[in-house]
Amino acid sequence: MARVSQEHLDARRRQILDGAARCFARNGFHATSMQDVLKEVGLSAGAVYRYFSGKEDIIAAITEETFAVIRGAFEDAARMTPPPTPDALLGRVLAGVLSGQVHGLERRTFAALVVQLWSETLRDGRLAVLLDEGYATMRAAWAKLVDAYRSAGVLEGDVSGDDVARTMIAAAQGFLVQEALFGDVRPEMVENGLRGLMSITPQKIS
Repeated sequence: MARVSQEHLDARRRQILDGAARCFARNGFHATSMQDVLKEVGLSAGAVYRYFSGKEDIIAAITEETFAVIRGAFEDAARMTPPPTPDALLGRVLAGVLSGQVHGLERRTFAALVVQLWSETLRDGRLAVLLDEGYATMRAAWAKLVDAYRSAGVLEGDVSGDDVARTMIAAAQGFLVQEALFGDVRPEMVENGLRGLMSITPQKIS
């Protein structure tokens, strides 16, 4: 019997994950059965169970890949030298996350899947660990970015680097939710909005 190449195994695993992601994005995790996944990917139960022990295992794999896409966009932006201002940086992050098709999904469908994954971490400890690890990595990367802003003399005050990092992450998460619910989130929109907020001059209290 001829050996199956690693390339074939990887392609088959990719086929299962992409098909399952389409099912989950369309109907949600709990309304999607393994039979739905099998029908979507066009494979037998035996072929799918060769790669995954069940639906929960598939969800975990999709979660890990999806969070890695988001984390990678943050980390790539944070490594830029010199660092762009927060408005340009966040626009670049969202462009990276929403550009192209992840799991074969259009951008709004992908954003909807991300929101579902976040919700699922509230009940699944395995997924919560994946989210916590990614979140901690992003916070650390962006806290270092705050240090770079200070070194460049463009950030004043003694605000905590972690506070700034969490605020930037929250803004990106919020725009992903907007894309999932309403669509039409564009990087330039994010940049313009943040630039406008950054231009506000606090009124001095007499």
